[in-house]
Amino acid sequence: MLIGYARVSTSEQNIDLQLDALQAAGCKKIFQDIGISGSTSSRPGLDAALDHARDGDELVVWRLDRVGRSTKNVLGLVDDLSSREVGFRSLTEDISTSGPTGKLLLTLIAALAEMERAVLVERTHAGLAAARARGRVGGRKRSLSPKQDRAIRTIYDARQTPIAEIAAAFKVSQPTVWRSLSRTRPEIEALA
Repeated sequence: MLIGYARVSTSEQNIDLQLDALQAAGCKKIFQDIGISGSTSSRPGLDAALDHARDGDELVVWRLDRVGRSTKNVLGLVDDLSSREVGFRSLTEDISTSGPTGKLLLTLIAALAEMERAVLVERTHAGLAAARARGRVGGRKRSLSPKQDRAIRTIYDARQTPIAEIAAAFKVSQPTVWRSLSRTRPEIEALA
């Protein structure tokens, strides 16, 4: 029996493409994980698919990176399946472990996928470091300007206005007011 497994890392991603491909491949049972990273060790959908697999079955995935982020993870999974006489197939890479050529290709492609991921992470870190060196700081723009921070501090120091009213007046949340105060007066942080 063909057993399908589909995974997306975030709930905003659409899993339908994978499900359609697995159904078209003839999978009778499909397990899925939504909002779970490939690097996470506990994946309930994958665990259920592995528990469901029996001698002579084949685990089918849309792409190799759906079952693991590293060569070690993918090959460990395939070795486990092989020891239980369960096959493995990746649709996108057109790899099946039913023969020695498939196992060789699986090893090579898994290694290349791992390298691609490592290069992507390296480029991201280099880009962030270059931006910091140019004085750019990542993250969301502050809700309040330095002038507004000073105004909030003045109003708060007068002790006439509650935090909730200050927040309403500046159209921000109460935690934003507390952060504004802590930026200019660290002792405020202890009160928040």
